[in-house]
Amino acid sequence: MSDISCCGTECSTCYCYGNMCNGCNECEGKVFHAPKGEACAIYDCVINQKHLKNCGECEEVPCSIWVKTRDPKFSDEEFEKNIAMRILTLKKNT
Repeated sequence: MSDISCCGTECSTCYCYGNMCNGCNECEGKVFHAPKGEACAIYDCVINQKHLKNCGECEEVPCSIWVKTRDPKFSDEEFEKNIAMRILTLKKNT
């Protein structure tokens, strides 16, 4: 499996990757910090509902689900940079 998640996050750069978390693709969206048994809403949309490889194949990116799953630690500016980075990563890998 790729170390690029379906939303464009490059998991290998995260300190949790390979330790507490193996990435959403390997965990089927059920990451260690999510409520037990629940998958990430982005993963559920892309993989289970739209049957796409990742968000890069979707015409609605960035969508309202990306906003709903925003990391609350990000400022508005950090969040915009995060989205831009994820879109670039998806474009390179789609």
